[in-house]
Amino acid sequence: MIFSKACEYGIRATLYLAQQSHKNLRPNLKDIAKAIDSPEAFTAKILQELVKSKIVKSVKGASGGFEVDSKKIAKVKLKHIIMAIDKDFSDKLCVLGLKKCSELRPCPLHYKYKHVKADMNEMFNTTSLLDMSNSLKNGTSWLKL
Repeated sequence: MIFSKACEYGIRATLYLAQQSHKNLRPNLKDIAKAIDSPEAFTAKILQELVKSKIVKSVKGASGGFEVDSKKIAKVKLKHIIMAIDKDFSDKLCVLGLKKCSELRPCPLHYKYKHVKADMNEMFNTTSLLDMSNSLKNGTSWLKL
């Protein structure tokens, strides 16, 4: 909805990997794509960006696959995942997509949306991968319905 499809899959993949890493498992590309209901080739590109951003680790070899470093899980914030995939995400973007929207030249929704945008940015900056992973673990949220 507010993220690109790639970003949605990136968040889901990272959450899935955090869950699997808690179990000391390293799923492969095929398993991840199936778990997050994403095409394999698309998932590969997303994982490549997450690895490049050092959010996800790729391990080669017979017991290889993808994982999230357990020491990093509390430090990775939702904003890090968003920025890894949707590099141009900004709190300065206009909700209507206008190139010039500001306090001086506001779009029709500027003043109503700026509070929502501030709240979303606060959530992106403070919500950790551990927070999201724990909500999955304790059953208060789900990745698949």
